[in-house]
Amino acid sequence: MTANTHEYTARLAWTGNNGTGTANYASYGRGYRVTIPGKPDLIGSADAAFRGDPGIHNPEDHFLAAIAGCHMLSYLALCARRGVRVLSYEDHATGLLLLRPDGGGAFERVTLAPTVVVADEAHVTLAIELHDRAAELCFIAGSCRTPIEHRPNVLYDEAHVRP
Repeated sequence: MTANTHEYTARLAWTGNNGTGTANYASYGRGYRVTIPGKPDLIGSADAAFRGDPGIHNPEDHFLAAIAGCHMLSYLALCARRGVRVLSYEDHATGLLLLRPDGGGAFERVTLAPTVVVADEAHVTLAIELHDRAAELCFIAGSCRTPIEHRPNVLYDEAHVRP
């Protein structure tokens, strides 16, 4: 491994054997556990539409959260490097999954709609522009074939007092 590569590992174990394995489509649970060394386990299931537990995160949730989280982290790093002081960031991400008749499918699109509050009105335009660069730098988005739209809303905090 070189200085330019980073390897990630995860162990996934199915937890849904209800005693008969996958004897038929209705007989098994969709639960799983992801173990990553040194971190809390992730508990997952299929989406409720696919006989999963509706109260547990599913792979589709994780996919959307990974895209939104990576974009945010790339964006905040750019803002910090360019002198844009971000006071808050909240994204309302959505994804549209299209199922095929053969049972497969893919996300047709993902839309990120972050609302960002910056400390200085003079930085609003730059803060909007940095979303495009963050999209280019995001490791997760760069690994996806799903189109990712960005609809940022950047505001400034009029009440913010400079230190």
